[in-house]
Amino acid sequence: MTGPLRAAESPADDAILRELMHIRQTDPSTADLLQFRSMVTAAQYRNLYRLTRRLVPAGSEVLDWGCGNGHFSYALQRMGYRVHGFAFEDFALRRHLGSEYDFTRGEPDEPVRLPYPDNRFEAVFSVGVLEHVREFGGDEAGSLREIRRLLRPGGHFVCYHFPNRHSLVERVNGATGRGTHQYRYTAADVRRLCRESGLELVKVRRYAALPRNVFGRLPAPLSSWGSLARAYDAADAVLGGVLSPLCQNYMFLARNPG
Repeated sequence: MTGPLRAAESPADDAILRELMHIRQTDPSTADLLQFRSMVTAAQYRNLYRLTRRLVPAGSEVLDWGCGNGHFSYALQRMGYRVHGFAFEDFALRRHLGSEYDFTRGEPDEPVRLPYPDNRFEAVFSVGVLEHVREFGGDEAGSLREIRRLLRPGGHFVCYHFPNRHSLVERVNGATGRGTHQYRYTAADVRRLCRESGLELVKVRRYAALPRNVFGRLPAPLSSWGSLARAYDAADAVLGGVLSPLCQNYMFLARNPG
């Protein structure tokens, strides 16, 4: 299945986005929360939050795999999950997560194996992570097999911000000397990776026709405008339908068949 993702209109989700924006503004150590410089950039996660709430019962044990700067771990905790985070580096936002958050720092010489028992999690999330595993000596199918091991039977793997090989934004960035992803993918690649790892693919969709990072430079009064973010989301959804093959990212959802 391909097509645009529709923006969520959830006051609770917007509250989480604004909390992360506020933390970045008031705690200088969290300056790496670049996605939360404005509401337009932060709103890219609304659909992920909505999908998570619909898919995973509150209170479930979940893993934020490759948790990076910790923003999605924070959101998962605020949504009422028992959250584990795994990454090769610690992060400043962790002090805002509290003692109930379980963080494990990985070893770079072990790029695939994860230090958790079989069938531990109801859901595992990859938010801009899976496309980088080869850069650290791993491989996508091997990582997905390991994630399947951690999932309970029927548990879900959610992959978000998985770069599209034919992304127009990536092409423009490459032509202008800006950063691009080293590895990019097609829907056929997603199906192949799930097949090789034993995961059952439930859904795959392209999304994000418009760039957002440029809105991180908005002046302070404009950066917090929810109405501007909603208008941008609406425009992105329309263009995402028309220009679906050229969107920036894939989201795919897979499950452990047990």
